[in-house]
Amino acid sequence: MTTPTEEHPVTGNPLDDARSQLREAIDLLGLDEGMYELLAAPRREITVSIPLRRDDGSVEVITGHRVQHNYSRGPGKGGLRYAPDVDLDEVRALAMWMTWKCALLDVPYGGAKGGVAIDPRHYSAAELERVTRRYTSEIAPLIGPAHDIPAPDVGTDEQTMAWMMDTYSVNFGHTVLGVVTGKPISLGGSLGRASATSRGVVIVALQALAHVGLDPRAATAAVQGFGKVGRGAARFLADAGVTVRAVSDQYGGVQRADGLDVAALEAHVDATGSVVGFAGAEPIENADLLELDVDLLVPAAVEGVINGSNAERVRARLVVEGANGPTTAEADAVLAERGVVVVPDILANAGGVIVSYFEWVQANQAYWWTEDEVEGRLADRMTAAWRHVLAHSRSLDLTLRAAATSLAVKRVADAHLQRGLYP
Repeated sequence: MTTPTEEHPVTGNPLDDARSQLREAIDLLGLDEGMYELLAAPRREITVSIPLRRDDGSVEVITGHRVQHNYSRGPGKGGLRYAPDVDLDEVRALAMWMTWKCALLDVPYGGAKGGVAIDPRHYSAAELERVTRRYTSEIAPLIGPAHDIPAPDVGTDEQTMAWMMDTYSVNFGHTVLGVVTGKPISLGGSLGRASATSRGVVIVALQALAHVGLDPRAATAAVQGFGKVGRGAARFLADAGVTVRAVSDQYGGVQRADGLDVAALEAHVDATGSVVGFAGAEPIENADLLELDVDLLVPAAVEGVINGSNAERVRARLVVEGANGPTTAEADAVLAERGVVVVPDILANAGGVIVSYFEWVQANQAYWWTEDEVEGRLADRMTAAWRHVLAHSRSLDLTLRAAATSLAVKRVADAHLQRGLYP
């Protein structure tokens, strides 16, 4: 969830940041301009018009996108977001980051992403169902278990995925469980999927705290965003002994110097719909939350919230990116110069795609794992990836983002070179 200031952060085009990160990796790896051009552009993209009959009988036309950035290592994989400011360049950037995320975690997917320019808060459930089904019908030729597998993202959830799966399946005449992930458990979803991104963020955050010499029980944290990722991250951090001093959602934030009672806060949110007004805590603006004097900052909302206008004032020793692209290229340079350790999104929030992969595997085999099996395998993957990135960073004296991106880009570039160009 986002606040008005998060929805319109002071930042450039996220695609510029994504391509800047790619350029740095290409130069570091010594690859040629042709490889940069190949990886900088999506392999396939589609923009569709979605006519919606509102509940009052009026008709509105909404725009949707699906971008498949790369599928050299496997089918496309990436979320579907519903947000009012979705545009094609944002979806292109998110699809590129998904390519690197899948490659870095050695998941046999390429990167994809979808977006519909709609604010779901202003539409009924019946209207959202009609939007989802029409969008799915429009992009159906491009998706499928062997082609491109959507999942939930900002503004969408397991119900959205159920509608997508059903629409796709009706058109094919049989149930296709593997066409999306993040589905309800009753429709072939995986145990552990709902909390996977949050759990992965915290697995890596705890490793990173140890890396900078901090005991979790003596560490403090602030979490921006209290939606799918931030809420679980706050809970798991508190469970690990970290003092969570502040959290925020789309309506505002709350803080408490000696730590928030996260369980009580979750109950408050369930009852009221927001963290605002939580008893025993003081209000805080999202901009101020980003600049709190804490050990760990978890931006878990949208891209571009840490940027050139505020990077100098970020006081956390460690930033672990729960959202996609929350730190701009300009801010990255400032934070690196100041010695702030940034764990990049393509590593930190990869838990979701890992367990989406597990769900896809289970659906294709029609055999489901226990929650302990899912969470154990997730922890193994996240920990191994952290160690690999950290070792690469140390060996070449790189930031964690440069290390992670270059490792991922090399895997994708190698796949391209090994497959060759056709014709």
